[in-house]
Amino acid sequence: MKIKAIVVAGPTAVGKTEYAIEVARNFDGEIVSCDSMQLYKYMNIGSAKPTPDELEMAPHHLVDIIDPREEFSVAKYQKLALSAIEDIHSRGKMPIISGGTGLYLNSLLYEMDFGGSTKDSAFRRRMEEIALNDGPDRLYQMLSERDPDAAKRLHPNNVKRVIRALEAVEQGKSISSFECVTRERAGLDAEMIALERDREELYERINLRMDKLIDMGLVDEVKGLMDMGLKASDTSMKGIGYKEIIEYLDGEISLEEAVDKVKKNTRHYAKRQMTWLRRYDNIKWFNLSNYSSESEAKEDIIAWLKERS
Repeated sequence: MKIKAIVVAGPTAVGKTEYAIEVARNFDGEIVSCDSMQLYKYMNIGSAKPTPDELEMAPHHLVDIIDPREEFSVAKYQKLALSAIEDIHSRGKMPIISGGTGLYLNSLLYEMDFGGSTKDSAFRRRMEEIALNDGPDRLYQMLSERDPDAAKRLHPNNVKRVIRALEAVEQGKSISSFECVTRERAGLDAEMIALERDREELYERINLRMDKLIDMGLVDEVKGLMDMGLKASDTSMKGIGYKEIIEYLDGEISLEEAVDKVKKNTRHYAKRQMTWLRRYDNIKWFNLSNYSSESEAKEDIIAWLKERS
């Protein structure tokens, strides 16, 4: 029997947490975070984790669980998230998958398997970082340059398989002759919704949120992480909002330049997130800018989901 779940996706700063909580409260659900930064302990401000009040409104999983000094990968996320989904389902609750990290979302929705190369964990982590920081299209471009035939057989959104293909090329092999199979995860029946806002409104929300994070003490948070021994080269510190503040603390740029850089990088990241999500054929979009109020939007979303359940 398939596990039913609801996915609440969308770009950064669109308001996913608020809407995921509303969905959880209406469907007796618990939220499984699909965010590559909210996993980490001690990184509360820059990752825009749910507030204590929000955590009380609905149970959250995979938030604040990993030490940022530890190596972490998509494979580890997939294992933890699928375990959480199964646990929630076993207790008669609805898993609500919420977040904007497309690479992590893909690891839950699809079963991707191909052989032909020896596992190189370090190489895979480097490629995952490129996907998270520069977007999946950058990886796909790398594969197109190195193995055009393999690239033609893979979807740019299928990052896990693109990474494996690059890994095969790195080892002097080609996956062009391999049977490439991409199939939806057999045990999961996910209803997917995506939230969006008009570009001007979303960008304004991104800018205002960054100003708020600075007021909340983002610089001191990054200082504290660096005092713990974390460096710019650590995967956890490559997230937007952290890498730019490190540049400021290292004296490379001014605080004003760092803040402007975070805003710009976040806007670009939001655009990449939208591009990624639009590749899903079975996703229902809700433009929150078209509603007169947040409550009206929530009512419409809940009504649509109930019709589908």
